[in-house]
Amino acid sequence: MVQDLALVHKTLLRFCPGLNVITGETGAGKSVLMGALHLILGARADKKVLRSGAEQGSVRGVFTLAEPDAVNALLEESGLDPCEEGLLILRRVVKSSGSGQQFVNDAPVTLALLKQLGDLLVDMHGPYDHQSLLHPETQRAIVDAAGVPASTQKAYNQAWSTLRDLHKRQRELQGDPSAFEEQLDLLRYRVKELEDAALEPDEEEKLREEHTLAGNAQNIMESVSGALQALEESEGNATDPLVAARRFLGGIRDLHPEADIWLDELEQSLRQLRELSISLRQAGEKMEVDPSRLDWLDQRLGLYSRMRKKYGPGVEDALNTLTESKQRLSELENREQLLADLERDLATADRNISKAGTDLRDARQKAGKMIGGKIKAQLIDLGFPHARFDISVTEAPPSPTGTDEIDFQFAPNPGEDIRSLKDIASSGEISRVMLAIKTLLADQDRIPVMVFDEIDANVGGEMGHAIGEKMAEAGKTRQVISITHLPQVAVHGHHHLAVAKEVTDGRTYTRVHALEGEDRVQEIARMLGGTHKAKLSLDHARELLESAG
Repeated sequence: MVQDLALVHKTLLRFCPGLNVITGETGAGKSVLMGALHLILGARADKKVLRSGAEQGSVRGVFTLAEPDAVNALLEESGLDPCEEGLLILRRVVKSSGSGQQFVNDAPVTLALLKQLGDLLVDMHGPYDHQSLLHPETQRAIVDAAGVPASTQKAYNQAWSTLRDLHKRQRELQGDPSAFEEQLDLLRYRVKELEDAALEPDEEEKLREEHTLAGNAQNIMESVSGALQALEESEGNATDPLVAARRFLGGIRDLHPEADIWLDELEQSLRQLRELSISLRQAGEKMEVDPSRLDWLDQRLGLYSRMRKKYGPGVEDALNTLTESKQRLSELENREQLLADLERDLATADRNISKAGTDLRDARQKAGKMIGGKIKAQLIDLGFPHARFDISVTEAPPSPTGTDEIDFQFAPNPGEDIRSLKDIASSGEISRVMLAIKTLLADQDRIPVMVFDEIDANVGGEMGHAIGEKMAEAGKTRQVISITHLPQVAVHGHHHLAVAKEVTDGRTYTRVHALEGEDRVQEIARMLGGTHKAKLSLDHARELLESAG
């Protein structure tokens, strides 16, 4: 849904599975629709995009994801709920004040998160910045997906992780000599302090209980004494009524069937009162007011409080700090020996990373050579009969991704030197190269939507047919959206949208119509350059549609 952007007042676009083509005359508003898509993918907005007179504009995109795992992982990492049944709703609001808001499943989010989600959802190719084919990481991923064994990648990842951890430990041990001595002093002090404290996991709670008793000993003793006096010593003590009741009930034992039950209950009550008296007396005898013990409890509880402030809210935090500090102290006190051991481990790790890197580079060179030839064959079909395409894999210093650099190189025309794709290709050329790659690697690609903006620029009709066929083929495994001016491309669409300008009450509006049947024939006839209702143009349009199937 697009509302109040440029010439668009309010329009709803429905994109179907397969290839969706968007056509319309120049200036009708196709670029506005692509700009709207760009907004919900995280592009920065300008209030100039608003429709004249509107206080705000908005774009709302609904995605139904067959494989939502990557998106859900990003949402959960950002503290948001995962998609329900793969449903993801992105919304962007642009205001005339210059401010704006963005939402994911109705939850407010940052623009950075929206862009991260956009990179997972849509691969845009055209005069925009979503041209992922130029990114080194994308090129590496394409080569790896094409034929690098997972075991080879895993072996390098493990070797790199080991080397990285060893270098980190070496830096920690080497350090600044003055800082090293300061750290030793600090660790020794910390270890001694924690060992002297002799903290125990359950001690503090027990100490607090004892402190409560000791601090209220006098009050407790007075209360216990009063209770005993009431139970045993006062005139008419607690047992007298029960003894009297027992005497009365004993006289009717042979007269009433429930008399024995009543007597048993009375005996139980008398027994409980006697046991209570014994318990109270014992508690009173144990209760002592010892000022020195109370002072010790105060000091011990104060120690626990200080340790919490220094080392964390729980005793476990302090105990963990003690364990880690003792280990670190041992390492530093034996630093020279540890550094010598690390040197040997690093030499082994360097050999392992060299071998794993060479294996990975060899696998990438082999995969690059294989898919480079296939991409070249695809490019011939897409209007580059004399193009050269190579995937260069050269040695480089070790990094998290390998010991190589990957560069896609392209020479679209004969007589040109082959150079890095990012240095020479136009947006239309990049789009066609990406289309060739996407067609080849359809099974490995995880980005569900591809958008091609006029990748058929400057090509003839026959090449248009080839481009349309390739996009339709890519549409078998993902959703493809293409803005095109070529009827030879448009006829291959599984779903056709036409954009047109209309004037109502003196205002210009951009409208979007889904075309089927005769309406689609007339749009193709218009694109052919003839009168869209002339029989010759209509017949030609029908032939193109029939030939595309």
